Amino acid sequence: MTIQDYLRQSAALIEAAAQTDAMAQVDKAVEIIVSAFRANRILLVCGNGGSASDAMHIAGELVGRFLKERPAQKCLSLSANPAILTAWANDYSFETVFSRQVEAFGEAGGVLWGISTSGNSANVLAALAQAKEMGMTTIGLTGQGGGKMTQACDILIDVPSKETPFIQQVHLCLYHYICQKVEAALV
Repeated sequence: MTIQDYLRQSAALIEAAAQTDAMAQVDKAVEIIVSAFRANRILLVCGNGGSASDAMHIAGELVGRFLKERPAQKCLSLSANPAILTAWANDYSFETVFSRQVEAFGEAGGVLWGISTSGNSANVLAALAQAKEMGMTTIGLTGQGGGKMTQACDILIDVPSKETPFIQQVHLCLYHYICQKVEAALV
């Protein structure tokens, strides 16, 4: 495969994603996040591996700035603190490393945004369950079909692929769009 083939394949998936019903969920996610921020509620974001990096990227865009100067937003990546992650995983369970942080930082009226390309990450699912128990709205960003997150999320945005690298490329486009729309609504 050449770089041109790879880029064409990426572009084809982005175009296919644009045509799915899941994209209607993107605007709902924007509305929910804007509503939470306007009410001074928190947005928590979590994921593993590349999705952990995406969670940190999202928090960076919303706490810092995306395109415009504006006040910081109340957003926290649950993947970002190695002391919490390693202490809790070592002493208790990696499966509950995010749900424990939702318990600590979550609040009714807030939002938990879970990212999992398979939709089946046990620790993301546990965090979504904890968030629901606390009265938070849940958003999921997944690959094709949504996996178990389909049942755990109020809003599910699934990308029509089962190949992790390609899913993550579309995730980047989607969360950049969400950050842009959230920021525009708050300026």
